[in-house]
Amino acid sequence: MLFVAVLAALVVMLAVTVTFLLKPAKYDDVPQDVLAPDDVTDELRHPLTGLLLDAPLDRLPQVYGVMIENSADAWPLSGVEDAYLVIEAPVEGGIPRFITFFAEDMDVEKIGPVRSARPYYIDWNDELDGLYAHVGGSPEGLDLIRQFGTLDLNEFFQGEYFWRDTVRRAAPHNVYTSTDSLAKALTELKPEQAVYQSWLFKVDAPLDVDPLSLTIDWGQGDLYDVKWVYQPSSNRYLRMQADDAVVTQDGDSVLANNVIVMAADITVVDNVGRRHIKTVSEGDALVVQDGRIILGRWEKVERTERLRFYDSEGNEIKMNAGQTWIEVVPSIDRAETVSDAL
Repeated sequence: MLFVAVLAALVVMLAVTVTFLLKPAKYDDVPQDVLAPDDVTDELRHPLTGLLLDAPLDRLPQVYGVMIENSADAWPLSGVEDAYLVIEAPVEGGIPRFITFFAEDMDVEKIGPVRSARPYYIDWNDELDGLYAHVGGSPEGLDLIRQFGTLDLNEFFQGEYFWRDTVRRAAPHNVYTSTDSLAKALTELKPEQAVYQSWLFKVDAPLDVDPLSLTIDWGQGDLYDVKWVYQPSSNRYLRMQADDAVVTQDGDSVLANNVIVMAADITVVDNVGRRHIKTVSEGDALVVQDGRIILGRWEKVERTERLRFYDSEGNEIKMNAGQTWIEVVPSIDRAETVSDAL
C-alpha cells in the first residue's frame, strides 16, 4: 500500500512539473482569457479588436485613448475611422465628444482635432490602462488625472507629441497627434506593462432577413443626430449625421462592426453646462450587430474594470471582431430602430 501511495504522488508531481515546463514563458504575466478571449480554445484573438491572430501575443498591447471633438467646427475629423473603439458622450451644450482608442500595433498618421479632458472619459480610458491624450481639460478632470495616476499626455505641457494645423484650421479645432507620436511619448514616459481585460468575441452571423439600422437623437437638432445604417455586403454599420454619410478628412467612411447604446445617469453640474456621467453603475443597453438588435444591460463594477454588456438572460454578449462604437445617452428612448438597410 505504501508503494502504491508513493507511486501515485510521484505521478501527480510529474504531471504538474510537465505542465509548468510546457507553459510558454510569454504567458506568465498575461491572463489566458485575455490572449484568447473567445471560449473556442483553438482560436487566438487580439485582446482589443478580437481579430484572429496567427500566434499568441507576448504581452498586452498598449492602448492610446485620444479625446476628439465632434463639434461642427471640427469637421471633417481625422483618425476616427481607424479607432478600434470609440465612446461618444455629451459635453457642454449637449454636443457629443469622443474618446477614441487605438492599439500600439496600429498605424494612424493623423488623429484629431484633439480636445480637452472630462472626468467620465478618464474612467473609460483607465479601464484599459490607456495613455490619455488631450488638450487641457475641465478643473475636475485635471484633478482626477492627478488623483488617479492616469498615464497622462497633455498637449499644454507635452506639445512635442502634437502639432497644430494653422493653415486649414483655427484654434481650438486644430490640434492633432498620431500613433507614431504617441509611441514616442510612451518611450519617454516608460510606464509599467498595461493590464486590462478583454471582451468576448465571436464569428459574424449576419441576419438573413429584415436587418435593422439605428438612429440616435442627441437632442441638439438634426446636425448631431446619428444614424447607423446596416450594410449587408460587409455586415457593418455606416455612420451618418444630418442624413449624410460621415466622411473623414482622408475621404473615408466611418464603419462599425458593433454599435452599442447605453443609458447612463447624466446630469449638468455647473453653469458652464459641464456634465457628470455615472460610469461605475449599470443600466439599459442595446447592442446592434449582424443586422439585429439585442436588448440587454451594461455594467461597470469598478472604475478600472471593463464595461460589460449582457443579454436579457444575463449572458455576456460576444462582439464581432473589428470596430465598436458606444453611444452614451441619458435614456434608451434616445435610440430607435429602423428597417431600411442599404
